[in-house]
Amino acid sequence: MDLCNSNDIRALLGRHGFRFSKSMGQNFLIEGWVPRDIADASGADGDCGVLEIGPGIGPLTVQLARRAGKVAAVELDRSLLPILAETLAPYDNVTVIPGDVMKLDLSGLAAEQFPGLIPMACANLPYNITTPVLTALIEANCFAAITVMIQREVALRICASPGTADYGAFSVFCQYHTQPEFLFEVPPECFLPAPKVTSAVIRLVPRKEPPQDLVDDAFFFQVVKAAFAQRRKTLLNGLTSAFGDRLSRDQLRQAIAGAGLPETIRGERLGIPEFAALARALRALGA
Repeated sequence: MDLCNSNDIRALLGRHGFRFSKSMGQNFLIEGWVPRDIADASGADGDCGVLEIGPGIGPLTVQLARRAGKVAAVELDRSLLPILAETLAPYDNVTVIPGDVMKLDLSGLAAEQFPGLIPMACANLPYNITTPVLTALIEANCFAAITVMIQREVALRICASPGTADYGAFSVFCQYHTQPEFLFEVPPECFLPAPKVTSAVIRLVPRKEPPQDLVDDAFFFQVVKAAFAQRRKTLLNGLTSAFGDRLSRDQLRQAIAGAGLPETIRGERLGIPEFAALARALRALGA
């Protein structure tokens, strides 16, 4: 059975009485090069344990199982479990875990499933859960690499540079914790049913050390959020909205100047070093 052949897929789904769920963002791959290239890009080998999220009918799972020491695949849709039992039957290094990935302790799961192996994450993520799942994977702080296929516009946002239209708070979050790399695009016609948008594959490698020394991670990201809350307004106005109850406008001007920034700059032009300098200046003034 070819898990990327549309006729084989329809026969498989028909045998099990499966119906696509729009709410779960289900789109199955029908081009074999896609799961192969994603699995190759993940860097998984026999020393690795790979967490997959949303295996669907298992085309990426199969490719990962051929490379990795073990694969643990978390699937929310219980109607897919008997299908996966059939398609993954030849692979004794795969465990399918029924459940909602957002309700799982990912670091605990990786420790339980991959003893003695290097944990990695690899997935074709449903568009509607991309940001929270990526956040959870990064914050689990246990994966050597995270390789995912997501909506192209989100991939561009994650990899965006300061001052570009795609750059935002999530860009800063991902780039602070990881080194993201945009790998390749996947057109809509590679899926059944075809989505209305282009997908892209990115790889995020967690940083061993943060790119900047911070007084407080939580405060740093509070400053980042404030800077992007009003994109078309100056950084001063964004900071006034967030910190105006603690610091006067003159003090906020002082903090901006203390970070070596012009008063009229917009928040989206700041990179991680500038945000770090601004956070230190604000904290020094009592924010």
